[in-house]
Amino acid sequence: MFALILPAVLVVAALLVGPMVLLARISLNQYSATQLMIEATAAQNYLNAVADPYYRGVMGTTLVMAFTCTALTLALGFPAAYRLARMESRWKSLVTVLTLIPLLVGNVVRAAGWLGLLGNDGLINAALRGLHITASPLQLIYTPGAVAIGTIAVVLPYMILTLSSVIESIPRAVEEAAANLGASGFTVFRRVVWPLALPGTVAGCVLVFILCMNTYATAVLLGGSQFKMMAPAVYDQFSRGMNWPFGAALAFILLAATLVLTALGTALLGRRYARQIN
Repeated sequence: MFALILPAVLVVAALLVGPMVLLARISLNQYSATQLMIEATAAQNYLNAVADPYYRGVMGTTLVMAFTCTALTLALGFPAAYRLARMESRWKSLVTVLTLIPLLVGNVVRAAGWLGLLGNDGLINAALRGLHITASPLQLIYTPGAVAIGTIAVVLPYMILTLSSVIESIPRAVEEAAANLGASGFTVFRRVVWPLALPGTVAGCVLVFILCMNTYATAVLLGGSQFKMMAPAVYDQFSRGMNWPFGAALAFILLAATLVLTALGTALLGRRYARQIN
């Protein structure tokens, strides 16, 4: 059995583990304006990143945006996923394909579309001025709200497809039995559907949270130069500042924060699911 999975393990090690090890080594080096970096084994880059109020603020913005987008995506995705899972018509496959179609479009293209909608001369502002609701364009673009909208549009299909696959496994007879016993629609959702769908909810939230924490194109194109998140900050250190050691340290701080929060959230929701089952 091990011989069968060995090629896949080697590919993953070569394409993922190898570059991560190299990046970890670079993060311990010292930056040099003339030599790019000097070999060292110090954690000074990590200490500087943690001690710098600017990067603490960038991390705080990233966390707030990731948690907000994850919560809103769950709120928007659960009803759609439930409807898709319970659909029995011949159009179900078409609806599933339509849900998948946004994933075929690159993030840059989708962000450009939002620019056309939210820009000062975009469709929304043009409609508001045409209806004489506003005299001057509203500042919709280059705001945290624009970044949240663009990010949710990117990750929503992942949440819907993850949840719908789990909800499909819940027997409809269980819901019907609860309704026959006098439970209201909300009670059926709260006492039957939600507990049984919690594993899929955990998986969907973890996936969406990781994507939101590492968003780059949407944050840059819709947030503008004044809105900073960790992924663009890492890119700036590598491409503009040419400070590879510090950029590598920021990358691992972002990775560590994502893994720790994901593990904590999964553990908490897992305990809640275990209590509900018991």
